[in-house]
Amino acid sequence: MKPLANDTFLRALRREPTPYTPIWLMRQAGRYLPEYKATRSRAGSFMALCTSPELACEVTLQPLERFPLDAAILFSDILTIPDAMGLGLRFTEGEGPRFERPLRDEADIAKLAAPDPGGELRYVTDAVRTIRRALDGRVPLIGFSGSPWTLACYMVEGGGSSDFRQIKTMLYRRPDLLERILAVNAEAVAAYLNAQVEAGAQAIMIFDSWGGVLADGAFQRFSLAYTRRVLEALRTQAGDGVPTIVFTKGGGLWLEQIADTGCDAVGIDWTVDPGQARARIGARCAIQGNLDPMALMAEPEQVGAEARRVLDRFGAPGEGSGHVFNLGHGISQFTPPENVSALVEAVHRYSRELRSRA
Repeated sequence: MKPLANDTFLRALRREPTPYTPIWLMRQAGRYLPEYKATRSRAGSFMALCTSPELACEVTLQPLERFPLDAAILFSDILTIPDAMGLGLRFTEGEGPRFERPLRDEADIAKLAAPDPGGELRYVTDAVRTIRRALDGRVPLIGFSGSPWTLACYMVEGGGSSDFRQIKTMLYRRPDLLERILAVNAEAVAAYLNAQVEAGAQAIMIFDSWGGVLADGAFQRFSLAYTRRVLEALRTQAGDGVPTIVFTKGGGLWLEQIADTGCDAVGIDWTVDPGQARARIGARCAIQGNLDPMALMAEPEQVGAEARRVLDRFGAPGEGSGHVFNLGHGISQFTPPENVSALVEAVHRYSRELRSRA
């Protein structure tokens, strides 16, 4: 395949000097784009869209046609792994994802097994290959998975939750059952991400979306330990050449510990000051984040001002500062696309100005 025309994102993850701060957005291929809605309608269902490599490629590329983003991210869903485990994933309008057979029974947990990435999940690696060919070296492609803990939340709760009552009850009453689920999930996530790398993913992101709901102590035992297990398997099997990002929403308390897992970048949400995050993490790894997604509901000039504020808070670029601009969580479906244009333009222009002053 062609060498990358734009490797700014990968260089920032390696904490190498870059001419500007690269930017991509969590959920950048999604419902805020009318072209995505048209493709989703044509697919007939969300899972039909996810399981078609050609359609997944189409929606992955859509934001890159509109905005000069510095990376593409595979269009898929974090629940593909538990779906392949036979839990019966379905998406209902207005409800979000639901599992028909959540993990509540000890016998079902004992039978749980990691799916074969080359079997039940082959459509994902086929999508990675298709997207890499279509990108033709334009920008890097990010592969991803949910963390073992975040996947377990959905698998035990049966869907989203406001209080995580089912999984937290298991955590305190039967931690042995939860650790069995997490061990299988870690094995599955590692195999899944290694398969994405083999198919052509050039960076990997682990979404620990629900790590922040855990108490201190429980986070280290039930989330961080299993994320570390995945990262170790990635380094062993995929090698050290593919950078990794770990994002724990609500994880500001544990930035140093997340950085110590050996990931190449720590994602921060909008509750964390970027400058303080940089000071706390130091030279251990890069930082990704962290504009509040709701800032994109303002006027374009206000969006630009907020982007400049984040860049100023992160501080002077310097040698190997390692900043990837992103949102503090996924982009809202109600975001005006013109505001994304304003954001990308502001980040590129202002970060270049900051480097010219340094």
